[in-house]
Order: sequence, then structure tokens, then C-alpha cells
Amino acid sequence: MSLNADFTQDVIVRPEDNRWVASPMPGVDRMMLDRIGDEVARATTIVRYAPDSHFSPHTHGGGEEFIVLDGVFEDEHGAFPEGAYIRNPPTSRHTPGSKPGCVIFVKLWQFQPEDRTHVRVATGKLGSVADASRPGVAVSPLYRDAHEDVRIEQWSAGTSAAVMAEGGAEILLLSGSLRLDGAALSPWTWIRRADGHDIALTAGPEGARLWIKTGHLLDVRAPEA
Repeated sequence: MSLNADFTQDVIVRPEDNRWVASPMPGVDRMMLDRIGDEVARATTIVRYAPDSHFSPHTHGGGEEFIVLDGVFEDEHGAFPEGAYIRNPPTSRHTPGSKPGCVIFVKLWQFQPEDRTHVRVATGKLGSVADASRPGVAVSPLYRDAHEDVRIEQWSAGTSAAVMAEGGAEILLLSGSLRLDGAALSPWTWIRRADGHDIALTAGPEGARLWIKTGHLLDVRAPEA
């Protein structure tokens, strides 16, 4: 399967314009954002677990990165409520599921092959630092290495600012609202920008909380078929 697989193109996917697709596991549905491959794929997806649903135990050959959007995600390593940010690197193994149900934003097969760093962050407990170059924007770092920068940004009401896309950028609107080229964006809207395609956004009257990853779209890999 190939979906939004040309990484030289800008993409925006609104949840109201997408649909849930059943996964091979009962009770687990997916809203696909980009994908190269079938069940083993380089993929960016919003995944919804019904209460008491789970996947079979599996190893992440290409790594898994996700943030919990709603409910509580569970595996052998703990219970992770809304706002939890997790990085399970290549070769890690778990049995994901959820007793109460949950929704996660997840990226698969997008790690550097040698990466073995586990990350577990409760983003709601993070402090933030004001961005001196962008008034109204506060930044909470999540992860950074030579290949990518991942962070939460909180934009005050009415803030107009840019997200720089050197090496590409992805933005997921976690809460609040944004305007892009005059159009209103609702929570869970996903934006992908190609290398160098900076994006100007304006926060709505309630402000906006964004998950942002930059610098990672120059070396796009996919699992071998």
C-alpha cells in the first residue's frame, strides 16, 4: 500500500475528512495518514483501541513512536494515560492494548536502525521554555538527536508564528485550534511539510497545543517487502 508516500509534497489530513479502517485485530481501528507497505510498513497512523482490545505480542523491527491522544494505553511496561509520549526503538517487544480503550498517534519504521533509546514522558507534567524568537510560543522538548527534533509547543490565543521545516516537519494539533491560510483546523489534524517548506499558523481563541517533529524527512526508509 502507498499513501501520501511522496515526501516532496505537502500534506494535510483533517480527521473529519478521513475514516476509520479495521485492523487485523478485532476492536482496533486505524485512521491512516501516510504509509509505505502493507501490515509491515513505514506508517503514520491514528489508532483507536476499543475497551479490552489488544494486539498480539510483537517485536518492532523498525521502532515505534507514539503519543496517547485519549484514554489509557497499556502494555507490559505500564499504563500510559493521555499525553504520554513513548519511543520503543528497533528490536523492542511488547503486547499493546487497553482495558478502558484509547486513541494513539503512532509512527512505525521511522527510527535510525542503530537507535536503542527508550523514551517515556508524561507530557502533562513537563515544564516549558518561552521561545524568544516567537512570542506566544512555549516549547517542551521530548527528544532530540542528530536526525530529528521532537517537541510539544503551546501557542497562546491568537499567536501567529511559523514552524520551520528544515529537513521536513510534521505537526499534529493535540488540542485547541489553528488557522492555516484562513481555514480552521480541528484537533487531531495532521500536517506534513517537505524539506524547506516552512508553515505559518495562527492559534485560535483557546490557543493550541501541538506535537511537532522536524528534520527527519530527508532520509525516508521503508521495510523491505
